[in-house]
Amino acid sequence: MSITPEEKARLMKEYATKEGDTGSPEVQVAILTSRITTLTEHFKTHKKDNHGRRGLLKMVALRRKLLDYTKGKDEARYQSLIQRLGIRR
Repeated sequence: MSITPEEKARLMKEYATKEGDTGSPEVQVAILTSRITTLTEHFKTHKKDNHGRRGLLKMVALRRKLLDYTKGKDEARYQSLIQRLGIRR
């Protein structure tokens, strides 16, 4: 259900705002988006996994909060991030 350490490292490198960045909203949203995508595929075959679905909803809510924070701080960063990730519209 989780992403591999290699995938996580790739996302951190791709979305980092500076060298060694692991905690910026961009990196966190990218990792959450990858996990959400993986779980969404899981639920296509395991329709009755309600406990996992709750975790998915919590991840979606956390991603929404991080995106709202980014939008409040810098609208251009927000627009760039959602475009790069292919979410919203």
